Amino acid sequence: MTTETDPVELAAELVRCRSVTPEEGGALRLLEARLAEAGFACQRVDRNGVCNLFARWGPKGAARSFGFNGHTDVVPTGDPAAWSVDPFGGEIRDGMLWGRGAADMKSGVAAFVAAAIDHLRCTPPDGAIILAITGDEEGDAVDGTVALLDWMEANGERMDACLVGEPTCPEVMGQMIKIGRRGSLTAHFVARGVQGHSAYPHRARNPVHAMAALAGRLSGKVLDEGTEHFDPSTLAITTIDTGNTAANVIPADCRMTVNIRFNDAHSSAGLTDWLRAEADEVARATGVRFEMAVKVSGESFLTPPGALSTLVAAAVEAETGVAPELSTSGGTSDARFVKDHCPVVEFGLVGRTMHQVDERVEVEQIRQLKAIYRRILRAWFA
Repeated sequence: MTTETDPVELAAELVRCRSVTPEEGGALRLLEARLAEAGFACQRVDRNGVCNLFARWGPKGAARSFGFNGHTDVVPTGDPAAWSVDPFGGEIRDGMLWGRGAADMKSGVAAFVAAAIDHLRCTPPDGAIILAITGDEEGDAVDGTVALLDWMEANGERMDACLVGEPTCPEVMGQMIKIGRRGSLTAHFVARGVQGHSAYPHRARNPVHAMAALAGRLSGKVLDEGTEHFDPSTLAITTIDTGNTAANVIPADCRMTVNIRFNDAHSSAGLTDWLRAEADEVARATGVRFEMAVKVSGESFLTPPGALSTLVAAAVEAETGVAPELSTSGGTSDARFVKDHCPVVEFGLVGRTMHQVDERVEVEQIRQLKAIYRRILRAWFA
């Protein structure tokens, strides 16, 4: 009789790996050993010091394949003394698995690894199961899933569809499937003025006043009213700063950071042009020169409701009794990279405590998640 793979035990082992990004911490080595033992062909796809793991069961170039994507890197713990448990202890207490990464997203990785291993042991699929696991989701995300997808393209590896196991449920298990994500753009402005005495403002050129004018123009703009599958785009000014401690000095420079989360009514290029035009307008009116640097974390994207989301939703409802909402809410995830490779959706645990002190997740939800992933694999290869 074959023993089933316990996703809770595997998740606890992963939590004990101190894989604070960009450290691998033993997490991918642990998974590689388990997957190789189960018959997966494993390949480390490390790039620029970032560790990644590709694993495939079944023939390369199979006529039908299904993939899972996830990450084993975690954010820092903060002050360990603020935790009621060892952040890397992987302790199970009060029906919860505690520790950094328990929710985001080592339990999700453990669930799809366990589901994949047990599925092929019981009913080997007519096709390939592919696992693409990165150690760079919580970092710059330049050499993680992107490196895996680059390697797959160069080596003729392909997923027909992919599920990213990020925590997607706000409060209740089964509550939400992500079928897209908003784009994210961060703009850093520097206003260059002329320093002077605050008693003689006519002899200076105040960059703070100019930056305040720009902030007003940007924050007062309604970007859109939302689209069919997305909420309205948002703009947040996250800091305005001069570093000036003198009350009687008009500073030479002022800095501001703006973050825009945008839906499919926009592109990062269009928003960048708009930001630059607004800064140019204020510069003409004030004589203050503006510099702008933009970082785009990802464009907005949508996997339209269809066969993949229907299959996943049916599996979720069958195991939880909850009909999931199809959503595009939240921040960015590595699905923003996978969407250029194949259709992608996201489904995972309740994420209430991710990135918090005393991060934890119900152990029963981890088992439930494995069952959902098993059901998805059965349906996909049926």
